Amino acid sequence: MAVPKKRTSKSKKKIRETIWKEKANQARLKAFSLAQSILTGRSKSFYYITNDKNSKPSQ
Repeated sequence: MAVPKKRTSKSKKKIRETIWKEKANQARLKAFSLAQSILTGRSKSFYYITNDKNSKPSQ
């Protein structure tokens, strides 16, 4: 027969939530950094196609 599991403590719940939020924050910072490097033209690891004929081609 099914037995109810023990309740997770508030501290464990808070720790897991903090880890989850920190991972999301790191992903946000990485995406923002990549966007900045693309906009300034300093990106060396990301290739993209531009629609402008006057702009320089990406390396």
